Amino acid sequence: MVPISAIEHHAYCPRQCALIHCDGVWADNKHTVRGTRGHRRVDSGRHREERGRLVLRSIPLWSERHGLSGRADAVEVAGAAIVPVEYKSGVRHGKAADLQVCAQALCLEEMLGLDVPTGYVWYGGPRRRERVDLTLELRKEVLTIVEEVRSTLRSGTLPEPRTTHAAPSVSSALTACPS
Repeated sequence: MVPISAIEHHAYCPRQCALIHCDGVWADNKHTVRGTRGHRRVDSGRHREERGRLVLRSIPLWSERHGLSGRADAVEVAGAAIVPVEYKSGVRHGKAADLQVCAQALCLEEMLGLDVPTGYVWYGGPRRRERVDLTLELRKEVLTIVEEVRSTLRSGTLPEPRTTHAAPSVSSALTACPS
């Protein structure tokens, strides 16, 4: 099974993904520590009613069809609508988090037999949530990344460093990566 978190890591940097998921390299930095602290409520697993929606936290997810497993930070239920919500402590860095929430939606669709057309990513830096339309193109991109991650996990081969990063100082694998 490909960890859902590996999709975001791979989208940010394939080398970072391999260092974390193949080699177990992880070095906390101010960004990851802030994220861990900010995730306490999300990781509590407590469910509650908020603004007419039932909010389920820290929900296990899987997809046999796509070979995915992981957790959703939150799943909001309002009537028949199911919406995954991913929490990030900082600001938006490309669309890596969009891909992660899309993978969560793929799992929810298989698990529940429902369509999940929308997700959200909540960013703690600006303190706002952004809607993610789970388009066919985004879904295809997720499935392509899943296959790339699966190939990397099977081979154990470390991809070459990227020459540019959106935000290299936030990498949790920076100390092990010369890029």
